[in-house]
Amino acid sequence: MASDVTYSSYLDLGSILSAQHPSSDAHDEMLFIIVHQASELWLKLCLHELVEARRCIRIDTLRPAFKMLSRVARAQTQLIQSWDVLSTMTPHDYSQIRPHLGRSSGFQSAQYRLMEFLLGGRNPDMVTMHEATPDVAAQLRAELDKPSLYDEAVRLLQRRGFAIPDAILERKLNTVWERSDDVEAAWAEIYRDPESHWDLYELAEKLVDLEYHFQRWRFGHLKTVERIIGFKRGTGGTQGVPYLEGVLKQAFFPELLSVRTAI
Repeated sequence: MASDVTYSSYLDLGSILSAQHPSSDAHDEMLFIIVHQASELWLKLCLHELVEARRCIRIDTLRPAFKMLSRVARAQTQLIQSWDVLSTMTPHDYSQIRPHLGRSSGFQSAQYRLMEFLLGGRNPDMVTMHEATPDVAAQLRAELDKPSLYDEAVRLLQRRGFAIPDAILERKLNTVWERSDDVEAAWAEIYRDPESHWDLYELAEKLVDLEYHFQRWRFGHLKTVERIIGFKRGTGGTQGVPYLEGVLKQAFFPELLSVRTAI
């Protein structure tokens, strides 16, 4: 009965608030755990919205997709601000926690990888680290077999009459999107005459928002890692800061960035 529902029971606060299990006596480990747990919850919301937004783009129902994509951008600001909270941890604070982390790392976040795949940043090799959890690995592989959010946007451009070659739409879905002059030309046509293509123009800007906020999140990650551990290797075996610097150069929707120079 709804009358039996309480704030605590509806939100399952007993489970959420008892899900922090520090492995050390370090005061700052609670901060470290909660920031990462909260980030995973925001990622869960982002995935929930992006999957439905992709479906809306596929069926050319863009107005609901705009609301969902805007919501993701707002959620991304929460993810970005989480680095500000975590950056209150000093190198000494982190040194008391790091020995207890083993090889665990945010690099292993399945939800982060799924969001990256959904947006189009696809590298099948990234599934390997999740093989120990078959359900997760299967979910990631299933995403690699689906058109990304950007794939669906470009397919929509072709259905709307823009000159997108079939070869682009027939590409292998489990690979990183490669920049196309034809796709840039289609977006350029939209940007030069937004009044004639207003919903596609708005879609383009919503996608740019996603790219912008994702890059801000990556940059915040880079600077927080740099501030706390300098240039040490990450706990998951990555090169740490140099790896994060390389990731910053990757773009999900390259034509939506290059078109700004073209128009």
